[in-house]
Amino acid sequence: MPARLTEWYTGRMIIGLDEVGRGAWAGPVVVAAAGIEPDRLAGLNDSKLLTKRRREALVPLIRQEAAFIGIGWVSARTIDAIGMSASLKLAAERAVEGLSVPFDEIIIDGTIKLLDHPLASTLPKADTLIPSVMAASVIAKVARDDYMAALAGIFPAYGFEKHVGYGTAAHTAALRAHGVSALHRQSFAPMSGMVGWTAKPVKAHTGIAPTAGQAAETLAAEWLVRQGYAVIERNWRTRGCEIDIIAQKDSAVSFVEVKYRRSTASGRGLDYVTPAKQRQMNYAAEVWRHSHGYTGDYRLAALEVGGLPMQVTEFVSDIHAG
Repeated sequence: MPARLTEWYTGRMIIGLDEVGRGAWAGPVVVAAAGIEPDRLAGLNDSKLLTKRRREALVPLIRQEAAFIGIGWVSARTIDAIGMSASLKLAAERAVEGLSVPFDEIIIDGTIKLLDHPLASTLPKADTLIPSVMAASVIAKVARDDYMAALAGIFPAYGFEKHVGYGTAAHTAALRAHGVSALHRQSFAPMSGMVGWTAKPVKAHTGIAPTAGQAAETLAAEWLVRQGYAVIERNWRTRGCEIDIIAQKDSAVSFVEVKYRRSTASGRGLDYVTPAKQRQMNYAAEVWRHSHGYTGDYRLAALEVGGLPMQVTEFVSDIHAG
């Protein structure tokens, strides 16, 4: 950071905001907010100027050093309904809704004032100048990329894990072959020209169409990301055991069992996380930890999805094997 900015920044708590996903064809738009002292973490920069490996390595360090981190998500369906400008402002509001630490200023990367706040201002190229905005840039990019990679397991035909929803030749070819998915922004070109075109069923890796259980797991992964988790793996399995979602928040890894019930006539989803099931979960977690050399904190968790349309009805963040 230039000396003049360092001098201006010293002793001030700046909350930085940056967005990712504005120009994508599919998936959410994400705004992240972060507050970090300028000399707390070396190697920060605009996420676009960092390698994927460097961004992912920075995330836990940012979470450790930052005084505040918030992430706001707005889905493709909402973008289609209210437009991008309003969606960006909504995502920004969601990013700072839990802001409780004292701060001196909010700096938003770019020229569009996403927040109606007396302490908020815009600054072009802030993601290369202000550490808090750099940190927000990294948090937003990694969170959204992880989310799109998780969805690639349910919609493998589109290659979301590679282009994360942006327009590429491969993405265009997939749209022509398979039509518009529920993750696409139908108000954007070229999807707007395909509205009314019945999309071909997308086959999962098993060779069958995505099931209700798979859709519930996708919803669960999206919900966890909005709560600040980073999804590490989906449907991890090895001989004799399986884990629906492996996610990390702060310094702990959570092994999440997802249970979906359309109705409660035969019991709630969490009713099926029995002591025997918990022991299976613990065994699977031990296998994963051993195979990955992981020795840090971990938790067993269960997430219940219910109804139609689906929604998260309960999350138990820490359960114990019976």
